[in-house]
Amino acid sequence: MASRSSNRSSSLGTTNEVEKIFNKFDKNGDGKISHDELNDVLHALGSQTTSDEFYMNGSTTPESSTKELREAFDLYDLDKNGLISANELQEVLRRLGEKCTLVECSKMISSFDTDGDGHVNFEEFKNMMKQG
Repeated sequence: MASRSSNRSSSLGTTNEVEKIFNKFDKNGDGKISHDELNDVLHALGSQTTSDEFYMNGSTTPESSTKELREAFDLYDLDKNGLISANELQEVLRRLGEKCTLVECSKMISSFDTDGDGHVNFEEFKNMMKQG
């Protein structure tokens, strides 16, 4: 765990960017993204999925959790190659009304890119979501 902390601290700007994006979605400022707030995000990304399909009445199994994470991952994986690139992240953020340079998006990707290939794969995405 110490290596994760040092990795996160080395990308301080990245953490601030992620917080900024989270705060944009958290419209009422309560520190949580509600069903309605999540629906707004999903709609902005062009998804037909609703937040109800993600929350599943509060009962989460490992299978449903993985399915939900896969659906979220797929929203970022625009070219459907199983990897999220800095360009894809930038495009998704642009669709959400966020301005993020390619350099900033690259920093965000590199902070979770544990295998060093310059992309976030599904396993890295799951780890990223657990840290949040």
